[in-house]
Amino acid sequence: MSLLELNGVNKIYNPGSAHAVHAVQNLDLSVEKGEIVALLGSSGCGKTSTLRMIAGFEEASSGQMAINSKEINRLPPAKRGVAMAFEGYSLYPPLSIRENIAFALKAEKMPATEVNKQVEAIAALLEISDFLDKRPNAISGGQQQRASLGRSLIRKADLHLLDEPMGQLEPQLRALLRGRIKHYIKQHNLTAILVTHDQTEANALADRIAVMEGGVLQQFDTPENLKNKPANIFTGAFIGEPPMNLFEAGAALNDTEIHLRLGDDVKLEFPKARFSPELIERVLTNKSVVVGIRPHSVHLAETGHPAEVYANQWLGDQTHVAARFAGKSIVSVAHDRVRCGPGEQVNVQINPEDLHIFDPATGAALSHGGVLA
Repeated sequence: MSLLELNGVNKIYNPGSAHAVHAVQNLDLSVEKGEIVALLGSSGCGKTSTLRMIAGFEEASSGQMAINSKEINRLPPAKRGVAMAFEGYSLYPPLSIRENIAFALKAEKMPATEVNKQVEAIAALLEISDFLDKRPNAISGGQQQRASLGRSLIRKADLHLLDEPMGQLEPQLRALLRGRIKHYIKQHNLTAILVTHDQTEANALADRIAVMEGGVLQQFDTPENLKNKPANIFTGAFIGEPPMNLFEAGAALNDTEIHLRLGDDVKLEFPKARFSPELIERVLTNKSVVVGIRPHSVHLAETGHPAEVYANQWLGDQTHVAARFAGKSIVSVAHDRVRCGPGEQVNVQINPEDLHIFDPATGAALSHGGVLA
């Protein structure tokens, strides 16, 4: 049984007015006990509105929400069994950081020695031990954010809600804390929902990721499946850095080969045996499609289809080469240094097992690696 269930949840701001905004649309979502789920998307996609509805700080316009099979729609925040770390910190100004973190434990009448032990442990985890006795206005925004996160994680709650919990931290510290926070959540068997716009953070922390756009859940899946089996063009293009290469293509076949024509000058030819019969019958018979290839699967080789380089970036551990190909741009990523410059010709090699094929009308995925989606 799921710990959290959302069924048909909607959030409409300014309903009935000319400026109504349907921020969350018919959202179905379930979170298992002990699971870390990330709500991932760009600004305005509905992820924070969803988190605030679960917490009780926003009222759902319609739909049902339940924690441990108990409906929570009409319960005040304090009765929902949730602990929330706010993006805006929300620390108590008159209290020290130590007192802020310990607040919920003291309210539970926990012995002072145990309170201090737990506060010291979470402070060490989050690298805030040196300023536990300072007040919020005496420390930086990033330090306040870690204190807010510690106050949330230390609480006993059915569900922990983390709104951009590391958005103010420098990259090196974020990388350090991601592993520590995930270990802490798993070690204490907590259930958490994380709101973030950072793919790296979502991939590093979450067991499953809910990708949202325009208030609509696009796909809810493991990080691996989001990358290897995107449900639609949006998820395919949104997940991954650099983004997936996308080309409109015409599909045709003869007795032995599949032909995918990209633009006016590139024709990819593959043996029919590399594609499932179901895919050939239902998708690739004289049909227009959108073909996606991840940059890591675009290989620069001695043979292949010609492309003209216009940018080459060495990022210290990988090379990003951008080239003109099929009337558009194609990006290739290699882990080694690639020696080529603007204006030079390279050969692009694409394998059928790396192709993602989408319906151009609906955006839905049709196949991955030659097999029906």
